[in-house]
Amino acid sequence: MMMMPKYPYNHKVTNAVKYVLLLCLFTFLPLSVSAQSDACTWMKKGEWAHGFKKAKAHKSLNIDEFQRQYQKNTEQWKTLFSWLRDTDLLTIPKGKHPIPGSTLVASVEDSENSPLEKRNTESHRKKIDFMVVVKGTEGFALLDHESSTVSQSYNEQKDVMRYNYVKEKTNFFDVKSGQFVIFFPSDWHIAKVQTKKKDQTIRVIVVKMDYVD
Repeated sequence: MMMMPKYPYNHKVTNAVKYVLLLCLFTFLPLSVSAQSDACTWMKKGEWAHGFKKAKAHKSLNIDEFQRQYQKNTEQWKTLFSWLRDTDLLTIPKGKHPIPGSTLVASVEDSENSPLEKRNTESHRKKIDFMVVVKGTEGFALLDHESSTVSQSYNEQKDVMRYNYVKEKTNFFDVKSGQFVIFFPSDWHIAKVQTKKKDQTIRVIVVKMDYVD
């Protein structure tokens, strides 16, 4: 059973720190206590964000993998968060926007969630999906590896693999405006899943980050 790192009790702990502690608790991959503590401490310091404060990480984030990928590819992650910090995410026109000084492209999508049966499953080997919800609430799902099977083999050109899955063993969750998610190659996922909200319209910004072995 994963244990939460012990921190000195302090009535003055900020809400931001409390949120990071919860994020650490909900990290899905089994980690050693020391590794988890190191990733949580790194996350809590917030230096990785480079002043980006418009959104916070959803609790589904695998912070251990995030730390590892950030440290292997720091300049690209720094470029991403700096661009997000300096860009008006509400007014930027929809479409594809190259991020200056990099090979990254931000896809600004004004769209809608749709019924689960109309949504595709996916995972990637070369890229990491970074998605920040700017307006509305986007529905997501993470597939259970043990009960899921490959429905479409890996397409190297498109960098995608698709799956059959068992709905009852799938983790569904909502990501609200002001939150971001990051899906690594081990995160077999579904995006834009219809939520219980009356309004299904969303604005989301998607950036494909390089995955470094």
